[in-house]
Amino acid sequence: MATPITRGPLHHFFGYYDKCPWSGSEKYMLVLEVDFMDRPPSPNDIVKIGLIDLRDYRLNIIGTSKAWNWQQGCMAQWLPPKLDERIVYNDRLGNRFVSIILDIEKNERRILPLPIYCVSHDGRYGLSLNFARLDHTRPGYGYKGVPDPYRNVPAPKEDGIFLMDLDSGEYELIISLAEIASYRHTSSMDNAIHWFNHLLFNPSDSRFVFLHRWSRSRGGEHWYTRMFTSDRDGSEIYCVTDHEYVSHFDWRDSDHILAWARRYGLGDHYYLFKDREDEVEIVGKGVLTENGHCSYSPDRKWILTDTYPDERGFQKIILYNVEKNFRIDLGEFYSLPNLRGEIRCDLHPRWSRDGRKICFDSTHEGSRQMYVINIEKILSQY
Repeated sequence: MATPITRGPLHHFFGYYDKCPWSGSEKYMLVLEVDFMDRPPSPNDIVKIGLIDLRDYRLNIIGTSKAWNWQQGCMAQWLPPKLDERIVYNDRLGNRFVSIILDIEKNERRILPLPIYCVSHDGRYGLSLNFARLDHTRPGYGYKGVPDPYRNVPAPKEDGIFLMDLDSGEYELIISLAEIASYRHTSSMDNAIHWFNHLLFNPSDSRFVFLHRWSRSRGGEHWYTRMFTSDRDGSEIYCVTDHEYVSHFDWRDSDHILAWARRYGLGDHYYLFKDREDEVEIVGKGVLTENGHCSYSPDRKWILTDTYPDERGFQKIILYNVEKNFRIDLGEFYSLPNLRGEIRCDLHPRWSRDGRKICFDSTHEGSRQMYVINIEKILSQY
């Protein structure tokens, strides 16, 4: 049973599936609040950042942002190592995107010079990219309000993935778009625009994964994708898979990546790739048959994923048992038909830190809200 933790008339959501809204103690949850849900955000639209006290579901607003989208919010997340005292999120100040570290107890804010995409598990580093470029190459994942200085450059050497020290704010470009676009260049890349998306550190923070995408049509109507890994400093770059299509992924451990991808001769499946080795296997063949937002449980025994709306408009949340190769459908939830494209509300299911609960965003009750499902009884049976 899905329990709402937010209610209308205002709309609430969290964002992507690869970040956890629960605090380290699981006493609080991060949530975003806005007064509309049926159009893309404009440069002047502000999203409120809230903190839900899970003892009484009281929502306290602790910040705001002008750098957000429906898919990933403003990247609000708890900052390691304690995961209870500080959060980090993206914002826009004047004509630049930045990130803000907020000490909740002291109500002190510190501005970092770049927005963050993901944070290392030890809380020392953040990876960043050009969110203005994402806004026009992959609408719904970037931010509005700042022009992309390289908009008409197919693969700029000055733009790409940046590594930022979260203590000092110092940063450097570690992988350029030009570098990756020239790697095993194919004819499909000719006269194409290139961009990076979906960055994620491995559990040991020694390496990270990223997607390289390119398209000949502006606006991202059709694109190709390759998945790469790299050492934290941008060295030892490795192409994990380059069979045209890669979607959502998660690290199983520091050497293996689960991803919905295409392999020539095998088709589209969840695959488990071994980093820096030509080793791959299908996961959930015949059981997990659709692309979804996948993540491993904290104990790595389960995979949590979802589906896109079916012909009836329903989306499913799925638990998959890795060892025994079976799935449990936790529920299906109606998706409002007027919310498609970049304003859609994907479920984006996310694990609690103890692995006993999941939360998701949904519109099945008529507004965009956050819900929690307790799965302790299910897990105790297996």
